[in-house]
Formats: sequence, C-alpha cells, structure tokens
Amino acid sequence: MILPALFFYLFAGVCVASAFMVIASRNPVHSVLFLILTFVNASGLFMLLGAEFLAMILIVVYVGAVAVLFLFVVMMLDVDFVELRQGFLNYLPVGALVGIVVLIELMLVLGGAVISPGAAKSIVTPIPQDISNTGALGLVLYTRYIYFFQAAGLILLVAMIGAIVLTLHHRPSAKRQSIPAQNARNTANSIEVRKVASGEGLQP
Repeated sequence: MILPALFFYLFAGVCVASAFMVIASRNPVHSVLFLILTFVNASGLFMLLGAEFLAMILIVVYVGAVAVLFLFVVMMLDVDFVELRQGFLNYLPVGALVGIVVLIELMLVLGGAVISPGAAKSIVTPIPQDISNTGALGLVLYTRYIYFFQAAGLILLVAMIGAIVLTLHHRPSAKRQSIPAQNARNTANSIEVRKVASGEGLQP
C-alpha cells in the first residue's frame, strides 16, 4: 500500500502544480507545455485507479492531438497576447462569478463525502468481472447514459460551429479565388493591346 500511495501523491502533486502553472505562465508556449504535463500526470492517476482506457485516451487524444495542436497554433499565429489582456478587467466580474459557482460545487461535493461516505458507492454501477475495463465503460456509456452522451456531442457540435462563425472574418482587402470568374475569362476581356510610341512608355 505504500508504493501506490507514493505514486498517487507524486502524480497528484505534479498535476496540481503544473495545472497552476498553466494559468500562471506569461509565455503561452510554456502554458501549453505545462498543460501537456498535467495531462500526463492525470493519465497516471487514471492508471492507479484501474481505468487504463481513460489513461490511454488522455495521452493519445489530448496530449497527442489537442495539446500539440494548441502548441502549433500558438507558435505559428504569433498572437499578440499583450493586446488580448487589455480587456481582462472587463470580464473579471463574470470570471469571479463562475469561480464562486465552481467553488460552491466543490464544497458541496466534499461536504457530501464527509457527511455520508457511502453515498458515492451506492450509485456506482458494478463492473462485470468477465469483461475488460473498456467493454464495461462502453456498456455503461452507451446504455445507461446514452442520452447524456448524445447531448454532450450536440453541445460540442454547436460550440464548434459557433467558434467557426465567430472567428471566420472575410477581409475586403484579401483577394479570393472565384472559379466562375476564371471560367468566364476569354481573350477579349483578358488581353488589352496598346500601341506604344517609341520613347514614351506605357501611360496609365
């Protein structure tokens, strides 16, 4: 029991510290690197709980795709974060309200665990012993919580479409390709023949 406890405190301590550094780092590249470290330690905690499927998903999906994508976007777009932080105080009341709500929820969860320690075990679905962890997770997710799973997917779809609509700006100065205009071009409207006198050059 001593070795699992040591690994738990190691993974949990590094996870909490790296999560704090995600929001405390001034360099966005360092924030993404600390986010990757947070995901890796969280996957270690999942391994200690026996949820190897969630641990591998956290590594493959979040670290291998999402976090690396964030890193490439931050490095390639060269976003001016000093300009983005200028309106920070305008959103401070909303952020404080959300933080208070999250703090109340955490206090309710911890309070419920202290008042009735057996409440969490009474609502847990027993895991069958004859199937793997991945199979048991699939049975619970796609049978008992299928409607919540579909609702979460719909919410993510709406959020993705909203992000695309909000960030897709057509600048008037940018030249864009027009396939019908290219197909309609001919020599009459594409070439202009001018007679230029010697020594005068082409006048606009």
